[in-house]
Amino acid sequence: MRLEMPPFQQSRILVVGDVMLDRYWHGQASRVSPEAPVPVVQVGNREDRPGGAGNVALNIAALGSAATLVGIIGRDETGEELQSRLNAAGVYCDFLLSDDKPTITKLRVISQHQQLIRLDFEQMFGGSELAGLVPKVESLLDGNQALILSDYGKGALDGISNLIELAHTRNIPIVVDPKGSDFEKYRGATIVTPNLNEFESAVGHCANEEELVRRGLALLAELELQALLITRGEHGMTLLRPDSAELHLPAQAQEVFDVTGAGDTVISVLAASLASGDSLAESTALANLAAGLVVGKLGTAAISGPELRRAMLEEQGSGRGIMSSDQLQIAVQDAREHGEKIVFTNGCFDIIHAGHVGYLSEAKQFGNRLIVAINEDLSVRRLKGAGRPINPLERRMAVLAGLEAVDWVVSFAEDTPENLLEVLRPEVLVKGGDYSLEQVVGGSFVQDYGGEVKVLEFLDDCSTSAMMEKMQEVGD
Repeated sequence: MRLEMPPFQQSRILVVGDVMLDRYWHGQASRVSPEAPVPVVQVGNREDRPGGAGNVALNIAALGSAATLVGIIGRDETGEELQSRLNAAGVYCDFLLSDDKPTITKLRVISQHQQLIRLDFEQMFGGSELAGLVPKVESLLDGNQALILSDYGKGALDGISNLIELAHTRNIPIVVDPKGSDFEKYRGATIVTPNLNEFESAVGHCANEEELVRRGLALLAELELQALLITRGEHGMTLLRPDSAELHLPAQAQEVFDVTGAGDTVISVLAASLASGDSLAESTALANLAAGLVVGKLGTAAISGPELRRAMLEEQGSGRGIMSSDQLQIAVQDAREHGEKIVFTNGCFDIIHAGHVGYLSEAKQFGNRLIVAINEDLSVRRLKGAGRPINPLERRMAVLAGLEAVDWVVSFAEDTPENLLEVLRPEVLVKGGDYSLEQVVGGSFVQDYGGEVKVLEFLDDCSTSAMMEKMQEVGD
């Protein structure tokens, strides 16, 4: 799927939900308190950011779309600070005010980029405080191309079914970020975007991809939803629609620094893309790309249009990255349907060196898509002995996924990749090292169904074992 930057500046989006202020106190923690076994933080920097539905609106404005935000805040200085920051970012706020409850605030104390504690200041909103919300939304809906309902379970969306009905009568797409295990209140929404924990709390534990898809489609039918987007952390995202095959998108290959606000970014880019005319599949791919960017930042953060454009140009929606076996089977099938040739190689890849890089680049030339299957940690230990691997599976996979020649990285628990070869059936099997064709594991199987087997040499003096021997010599 090749992506193009949507005309975000032409869309208007109404955000309704639980708004809050995220506060960050940063400082050094160089000693332990004499009063209790806790670190003493010398606060040196304080930072306030809109959170919850406020962060959603902030993300939309950063993309270049017009954002209007409706929610409830306290009649206090914190509420004024929250609204001031949102207005300064280009978000139009139309808040209901509570006279006896404070603006929801979450205070995080951070030292050396690590969150030490979070303090929440909040009371549930409800009753008469919500009386004016539905009429306010009704007065603002016209002229918007999408409605986001950002549910953090703080009370602002207790009348969510009425809001969904209002948008339905105007044929406005409704994008919901859910909370809790009861999804009945989201009946009739266009798309609901739970994370995996939220999804399983609603439908039960899913043991595999097949069960996840089956239960997701059942939930779609039961609640009359048009789509379900399940965000799955390191396994990326899964988009389910009643009339289309499931779409699996791998997580972007980068280190996760902080997942705070990642869901807000996903729903913001998704809704803004839909409002700009993109399809659900295209909007999901862009949201996945944006999620990969935001988890590399500390705290709630907005992804700007230029940031997303740069990432899009780098990736071009290629669907590259780390995948599970089930996800990879679907990706391989899709690639073949587009006439692409699949190349497969495998190994421990404990310490990536120049020999690996050169050999993977050469392997990619035998086809269009290169799969690298990698032994899990216990498998490496059985094959290489105690002390191996040097680098755990997650790091080895992340490095491989970052190489230009590599399209997909998948792990296997067995000592050989024969099970993967049986289900993927690549057109070309490549092995690096001093092997004859007869010695390549799985080679005869691949040749039997008409595939090719290639053996490539590493660069001279490049091997993990040789590098470890040299390091041992230096250490001695």
